[in-house]
Amino acid sequence: MTLRKKDHGGGLDAAADRYGGIRADWIDLSTGINPVAYPVPTLPADAWTALPDTAAQHALSAAARRFWRIPDAAAVLATPGASAPIAMIPSLRPAASVQIATPTYNEHAAAFAQAGWRTASDPAEAGAQVIVHPNNPDGRIFSADDLHAPLQIIDESFCDVMPRASLIARAEQGNTLILKSFGKFWGLAGLRLGFVIGTCELVSDLAAMLGPWPVAGPAIEIGTRALNDPEWAARTRTRLVTDAAHLDGLFCSAGAEPLGGTTLFRLYNVADAVQWQDRLARHHIWTRVFPYNPRWLRIGLPPPHGWNRLESALA
Repeated sequence: MTLRKKDHGGGLDAAADRYGGIRADWIDLSTGINPVAYPVPTLPADAWTALPDTAAQHALSAAARRFWRIPDAAAVLATPGASAPIAMIPSLRPAASVQIATPTYNEHAAAFAQAGWRTASDPAEAGAQVIVHPNNPDGRIFSADDLHAPLQIIDESFCDVMPRASLIARAEQGNTLILKSFGKFWGLAGLRLGFVIGTCELVSDLAAMLGPWPVAGPAIEIGTRALNDPEWAARTRTRLVTDAAHLDGLFCSAGAEPLGGTTLFRLYNVADAVQWQDRLARHHIWTRVFPYNPRWLRIGLPPPHGWNRLESALA
């Protein structure tokens, strides 16, 4: 059986096969992951050797509540990244119709299609609705007035760069689920940590699907410390604003037109996105193009050591 590959960022191995070099030679700007990650602390030995205990899991949930100001009536569930709950959410209700604001992150549509849901154009006539807020790749911001369906999924994987825009207050209203991705803002995608926040019934059903110990001990320990460090988050948001503006300046000077995005990734309009991707790839810089729009090029922020190479590639 051949598995169908979805369109995503990443894929450095394939890029290296085509353009040469090894992974370590490349700068991956095809994702929206913070290139200056939260500093990983020294972990206690039992984070690796013991099954996560209830106290540790509760500490992580409590830290999440404080950081995101989760309403008291809402439940919070730590998950192995955001992709796992995205795949499971369509099974919470009998298959009907779903409205997904597009273009956007394609895992949502794939998960609902896999579960037998059909696509609807009007959220008022759909059984479920998905918004990615802010949207990937264009950074579109939604409001509570945009939500109409009986089951509402709000993917806030990139919202930690703009916490005031969060729709977290919706988490205790009706059949709502809000998704948070830890790996993007904190730059630790390999940790595979995410959160689902919403009404108790829906979150409990997802918890039953995931089973016991869904999150590894090291992820619980690191996630708890990071969520209890709001000063790091505030400094990071300031740096991301500066770096995103610098990136816009570089690409505007090279002839690209900014279309939006967030401070973790920028979306540009160019004459030929594949040609731009090829040009940068010859400098071992990998970027993101989209099959549905040949002019869209999405760029993440480079790490501190990558700015000079990016500037040289664009010169």
